[in-house]
Amino acid sequence: MSIDIAANLHAIQQRIDQACARCGRNPQQVSLVAVSKKKPAALIEQAANAGQPLFGESYVQEFVDKHQQLSNDIRWHFIGALQSNKVKYLRGRTELIHSVDRLSLAKEISKQWGAIDQTAQILIQINVGDEATKAGATIDDAEALIRKIAALPHLHIRGLMALPPYADDLEQVRPWFRQLRQLAEHIDQLHLPQVSMDTLSMGMSHDFEIAIEEGATLIRVGTAIFGARE
Repeated sequence: MSIDIAANLHAIQQRIDQACARCGRNPQQVSLVAVSKKKPAALIEQAANAGQPLFGESYVQEFVDKHQQLSNDIRWHFIGALQSNKVKYLRGRTELIHSVDRLSLAKEISKQWGAIDQTAQILIQINVGDEATKAGATIDDAEALIRKIAALPHLHIRGLMALPPYADDLEQVRPWFRQLRQLAEHIDQLHLPQVSMDTLSMGMSHDFEIAIEEGATLIRVGTAIFGARE
């Protein structure tokens, strides 16, 4: 069965618009990151041709391969777990790294972007549910970590990212999104150098509407665009 990516993108945009209407937000404040990990370059090209500019990858080697194959007009975010020894392969190629969860990783990003005299845009990943299986700083540790990372050169902390605990009942997920927004508001009031909390990356295919209602500015959607991963 072939996938109509253009139709899927259109349907998601309608859902974004409706979610924004419900909570009085401007749809222009919410950007869709098409999660293209494990999907071939041809499908990404289809989505780009349908007007989708922004894609998220989770594996460094896969990202490097696609970056070489596809148009320079495509904007890339890195959204997966990142090892410090792989950062050099992202250098200057990603618009935003969502998954910075420790000081050692932030230091390596600062070093690599400093080598090309650029500033890396990053999000701090927060483990809102304090789940052992997920990466991210705890809510309690977030401020201390952000203060340390903010002191590094060649980095700009743009906001926070979270992958909350899964629940079929979306109202059970809402408090996690709200907690992330409240943490961002707290950090913003600290007025730290090189920190602006204008970006909240939260919400995926099954829960992005709730995330939008709670303040998401980036939603990460893969399955609803490209179909289930193999």
